[in-house]
Amino acid sequence: MTERGDVPPEILDRLRPVCLGLPETYEEPAWVGVRWRIRQRTFAHVLTVDPDHHLAYARATASDDPLCLITFRSPGDEIKGLLAGGHPFYKADWGGNVVIMVFEADVDWDEVAELLTESYRLMAPKKLAAQI
Repeated sequence: MTERGDVPPEILDRLRPVCLGLPETYEEPAWVGVRWRIRQRTFAHVLTVDPDHHLAYARATASDDPLCLITFRSPGDEIKGLLAGGHPFYKADWGGNVVIMVFEADVDWDEVAELLTESYRLMAPKKLAAQI
């Protein structure tokens, strides 16, 4: 990694097909890391957190170590279920429906795809959300 917030290429390689496979989505650099959007709404944001510079993420995950993570939107009932299981899921300090997931070696990529698809559904216009 060369810049603060850079994401390992192998993680981006797994996320891109999922996110860009949804109707009318696009990828762009975020203030740090990479985000995927539908129109002007972000439904996924991946970054590597430097605890000295990304305090909100470090607080939410209760970690002093650099972590690669993704934020996404989730309906309230699903948030409760994700958080009940604990790590790797955390509630963000901002946005009522924002969840943080820390990437680990044993990532369930099928679950990640389902979570990102649901996030897209929450952020997309109803007509586009109905297409998936």
